[in-house]
Amino acid sequence: MVIHLISGPRNISTALMYSFAQRPDTQVLDEPFYGFYLQHTGLHHPGRDEIMNTLEPDPAKIFALIAQAGQEKEQVFVKNMGHHLQGFNFDLIKSYRNIFLIREPGQMLISYAKVRESPTLADIGLKHQQEIFSWLEKEGCQPLVVDGDDIRQNPAAVLSRLCQALEIPFTEAMLTWPAGTRPEDGIWAKYWYNNVHQSTGFVAPTENTAEVPAHLQDVYESALPYYKILKQKAITA
Repeated sequence: MVIHLISGPRNISTALMYSFAQRPDTQVLDEPFYGFYLQHTGLHHPGRDEIMNTLEPDPAKIFALIAQAGQEKEQVFVKNMGHHLQGFNFDLIKSYRNIFLIREPGQMLISYAKVRESPTLADIGLKHQQEIFSWLEKEGCQPLVVDGDDIRQNPAAVLSRLCQALEIPFTEAMLTWPAGTRPEDGIWAKYWYNNVHQSTGFVAPTENTAEVPAHLQDVYESALPYYKILKQKAITA
């Protein structure tokens, strides 16, 4: 089975990948379509050349790599960004168990802006996530939704319900991992994964939320409706 995480950036997608990596029955893959995404969009992300020189650029071959990984373990967990799914035919994900990982867009934008100063609606991917979710629903694929903050507030309960929905057993091994870099990290980890490398488990969200700065208000207001649509579908404790 392919468990396909369709996330936005600056969420707990890497922590969730580490969580599934603790399962002996699961192999994980970190953002395999990132290189193609940078090639397709022409965007200049940190480490762009290194990423494009490292990752397979052909989507058909990437799907084959995922299929091969799925033969080695009972499950393969593919961490993906929703906005990486563009510029190619991704109908094959209809055969996957798709999980949409969402986060309140204001906090996502504030976090993202620490790495790239002026993120756009396309950068955070919520609109694209909602569109893919609706398409999968119409195709009868029954995608799942989880909110990163819900996992952080009650990881055992929400992950247990997520595993139940995936029809796999929950294990408490999913709640912790060793601090530091991980062998499954993408080559871009040095730019984006500093906080998660210092963690050994899911960290509860702070009660004090930062105010969205003025230059990000328009993007925030554009993203909020898509978040609210998906939030209504989210698994809770």
